[in-house]
Amino acid sequence: MEVINDNGCSWINDLNLRSDIKLLEKNEDCEWLIIGAGYTGLSAARKLAQLYPNQKIILVDAQLAGEGASSRNSGYLVDTTLNDGFTSNKELENYKKKANIYKLGIEAVKKFIKEYQVDCDWNESGKYFASSKLEDQKILQNFSETLSKLGFEHNILFKNTLAKRLGTDFYNIALHTKGGILLHPGKLVRAMIDTLPKNVNLYENSSLLDWKKINGMINCNFKKGLIKTQKIIFATNGFLKSLGIKINYNFPITLTASMTRNLTDSEFKSIGEPSEWGVLPVRPMGATIRLTKDKRILIRNTAEVYNPYHMSQSELYKRSLKQKIGIIKRFPQLPDNIIQSSWSGIVSRSRNSSQIFEKIDENIFVAGCYNGSGIGVGTLFGEQIAIKASNENSEEIKTIEARNKPTWLPPNPFLSFGVKTRLIYERIRARSEI
Repeated sequence: MEVINDNGCSWINDLNLRSDIKLLEKNEDCEWLIIGAGYTGLSAARKLAQLYPNQKIILVDAQLAGEGASSRNSGYLVDTTLNDGFTSNKELENYKKKANIYKLGIEAVKKFIKEYQVDCDWNESGKYFASSKLEDQKILQNFSETLSKLGFEHNILFKNTLAKRLGTDFYNIALHTKGGILLHPGKLVRAMIDTLPKNVNLYENSSLLDWKKINGMINCNFKKGLIKTQKIIFATNGFLKSLGIKINYNFPITLTASMTRNLTDSEFKSIGEPSEWGVLPVRPMGATIRLTKDKRILIRNTAEVYNPYHMSQSELYKRSLKQKIGIIKRFPQLPDNIIQSSWSGIVSRSRNSSQIFEKIDENIFVAGCYNGSGIGVGTLFGEQIAIKASNENSEEIKTIEARNKPTWLPPNPFLSFGVKTRLIYERIRARSEI
């Protein structure tokens, strides 16, 4: 699994360069091995180090720690999601279970931030599910009924109010939820790296080639070394399938995003000088848009079945043109050369939008497949899979395991064909929202 590091992500480029990067270049033995150093792997390592301060814990990532999906997402710490199919009374209980997990995820991130005094541009501004189509009012009203039954504070807003709040008259209707949080994902995950306990050995740019269990030990082969471990936690999220983990229950989707430079004072004034906000689409393939704390606009409006390891600059440029169109649609008064950087990233999906959290064999554990909600849920699942791997239990684990489990997916080529077909269908439905 050779993943390419690149310098195209604005969130990552905001951070200082790290100088303490170590590659795995020798054989190692350990009590604990974690594969994947994103929110999940970092949280699992931190919890294991607290539980076992005298044991050796190794954390390995195929690229630079925290520079995968953990830094490449749009920075939404969600309390609710819309496009999960849980809007009927029949599915209300399942939606509640998922919302309970989101709540625990927010609490897990809050706890980390408070304990380590992390500055990650935390903003409890909530989020908008917005559409330019008035006919989507029915979708939002149904969603509003679901949220009301579960006690979520929210309200539906229309064009004039939205224009004042967002600085664009593109949207005709939106539902605002108060529990969502906006943050800088790069700053959050970097803090998790910087605060790793001393008994955690972090190796980066070290791809796992293959692994197998021999006489009760798990042997993991890397390009320049072999790690033998007593217990292993797989936390590679969008890359679980490539490692042979739960292959018929999750699949990767490639997303691309762009971010503008900082708006000038006059440009910011031209859009009404709004406070920081975040918009999620009502229709699955619509655009995710953010106005950041430092007056940049982020847009994500593509999702596709694509090689998850690397997207060439020429391919990325084609997608950035769609993002340029999306920005111009919403802010025609801004220059058309305002985009500063574009990047791709991977999200792991399941058929029924549920997450993976389980023991898959003796001493082998896995957590992942967050369906686009990985900041909070990934942090939570990392901590709790470490507890589960320690043969302990918690109230959080009880809540996690009460969820619906991921449902079976057909093998390729049927899976890829089905996913591509669905994405095309959703793209057509949401074409005006790009």
